[in-house]
Amino acid sequence: MNKPLFRSVALRRLLFGLAGLLVVLVLAVLFFPWDAMRGPIGNYVSGQLGRRFEITQHLSVNLGRTTTVRAEGVEFANPAWARDPYLLKASAAEFEILLWPLLFGKLELPRLSLVKPQIGLQLEPDGRRTWSLSRDNSDPSAIPKIGSLVIDQGTVKYRAVSHGADLTADLSLAAQATQTSATLPLGYKVVGKWKNEEFAATGRTGGVLQFNADRKQPFPIEIDATAGKTTLKAKGTVENLLAFAGLDATIDLQGRNLAELYKWLGVVLPSTPPYKLRGRLTKRGQIWSAGQINGVLGKSDISGDLGFDTTGTRPMLSGKVQSKVLDFADLAPVIGLPVKASASGTGVGSRNAAAPVAPVRKISKQTPTVAPGRVLPSTQLDLERLQAMNADVTYIAADIRHVEQLPLDKGSAHIRLTNGVLRLDPVSLGVAGGTVAGRITIDANMVPAAVDTRLDLRAINLNQLFPTIKTTQSSFGKIGGQINLKGRGNSAAQMLGNASGDAAVLMGRGEISNILMEFMGLDGGEIIKFLIRGDRNVQLRCAAAAFDVKQGLMRSKTILLDTADTVIHGSGQISLADETLDLVLSPEPKDQSILSLRSPLKIGGTFAAPTAGPDKAALAGRAGIAIALGVINPLLALLGTIETGPGQDADCRGALAVAADPKAKAAPRDAQRQPASRAVQGPKG
Repeated sequence: MNKPLFRSVALRRLLFGLAGLLVVLVLAVLFFPWDAMRGPIGNYVSGQLGRRFEITQHLSVNLGRTTTVRAEGVEFANPAWARDPYLLKASAAEFEILLWPLLFGKLELPRLSLVKPQIGLQLEPDGRRTWSLSRDNSDPSAIPKIGSLVIDQGTVKYRAVSHGADLTADLSLAAQATQTSATLPLGYKVVGKWKNEEFAATGRTGGVLQFNADRKQPFPIEIDATAGKTTLKAKGTVENLLAFAGLDATIDLQGRNLAELYKWLGVVLPSTPPYKLRGRLTKRGQIWSAGQINGVLGKSDISGDLGFDTTGTRPMLSGKVQSKVLDFADLAPVIGLPVKASASGTGVGSRNAAAPVAPVRKISKQTPTVAPGRVLPSTQLDLERLQAMNADVTYIAADIRHVEQLPLDKGSAHIRLTNGVLRLDPVSLGVAGGTVAGRITIDANMVPAAVDTRLDLRAINLNQLFPTIKTTQSSFGKIGGQINLKGRGNSAAQMLGNASGDAAVLMGRGEISNILMEFMGLDGGEIIKFLIRGDRNVQLRCAAAAFDVKQGLMRSKTILLDTADTVIHGSGQISLADETLDLVLSPEPKDQSILSLRSPLKIGGTFAAPTAGPDKAALAGRAGIAIALGVINPLLALLGTIETGPGQDADCRGALAVAADPKAKAAPRDAQRQPASRAVQGPKG
């Protein structure tokens, strides 16, 4: 027989045989009674995971490199410790499964489609989770990897005690095609609690939820959510839902206090009045960006850009924000002052009326407070928040308005928070045409916090410093000074109550209201004269006040005010701990006057309720002489009130040097005087 021919026939028979076997295998696969495998598959999975798995109705499989499985009537129980009985209970589930990873114990589903599912997800503080498909529910490697998910009419429940979460989400695909459902077919509604606060959200998304990290196609989302007293509306796209990466959305955010965002987002922001903001929110990798911010805080506008980088060991907030107009009342909660109630009940962000006031609530670390009968803010600094993140933010207020006590006009601060140390350096406030500028450092790593303050007062106009006192409006001169204080405390009141350092203010040549000087000296004749003729200014040669501060007690080194007709020397102390005043001002006139009952002026009381009046003992002596002379002859009573003017020009240069140099010791009182003919010109403001 011809061998080549034999080989050819044998090869054809082998090929026909293999083809026949393949046909048999294909027919076997196509017509394999997969339903008969529902029981064995259920028993096997249940035995491996230690919880019941069952396909109650129908099972079909299309084998291939990517195998497609369709199961009808799926019931997959949760572990016994879970609240909800089922991890998954669905009318039908269809999924693609990769066989090769399955050989190594990894479940990868490129696509999962569920019809009317009930899903119960639960995360425990010890790391156990219901969706970990292993007997060890804390094993992260046993979590199935899902590429895309389609849900038609279902419910998802999520519970995580450590996150304060207990949420229920209802999802449904649009039954009829509309302009909105064409791009956002899946609607959702979420209710429950997040961070142990009431939470609710509604919105729409694309019909296929993409969890594949490699997929970069934008996925559309819309959300309208309320968390506690904070509401968020957002519309945009996200590339990866699982990592929430590639986010790009416009947002509208409003609430009663920006500080409350720390609970939701972990971002440390200052306490504010009710706010309403709009901007663009993006996320690239681990960096969030809030750009084109525009809105209002109370009655103040705010704009700028912020970034939040979560790649480091501590998140980092950076950026620049500014206000064209800052209403001082909106600054009150930031510096710890009480928020005044508004009589107008207007909505958030109203520019024509006061901002609404949040309902009365218990005092907390974020609630601005001042102790009864006190002036210094006692709001507690939240040290935990200062250690939660780092920051590098610049804030500028171009125009500060509606300040009742101080003539502020503008302000700025460079805010840096590094590893629990907060620095405002530089911080600057426009005050009465001048500036108060310097630095403030708060070290929250110490308990109580360590505070270091250095502020310089420059070119502050006397006539603008007390806008509500008419007698100072015609005065002029420029005030300078310096404040250096270090203390420990978790509030302004506590820190100042034990602060040590020095403080000084000084003023060179200028003019001051004469009627104000005469009131201080109780010169009745001059007061009557000015009330008839009108107030006039008197030349101010110099003024200075310097204090040593130790453990909250300010002791005077120099208190001096020298004018053309009066020299006032002072001494005493101010307690920052008790908020009390104990000062004595002694006027010494340079002119002669009748009806003068000049005596030391005592200033006492508290910061909240100061008192001022003459030394009654000294005044009584002068008055007694006048009464005795009046018994002899009423006209002689005037002799006891005549002031012969023993006062001399003060040594302004020396007094100003003491006030300007915190290390200088106070000069004896007699050394601060010199004859009028040798008057020294004080430094010009």
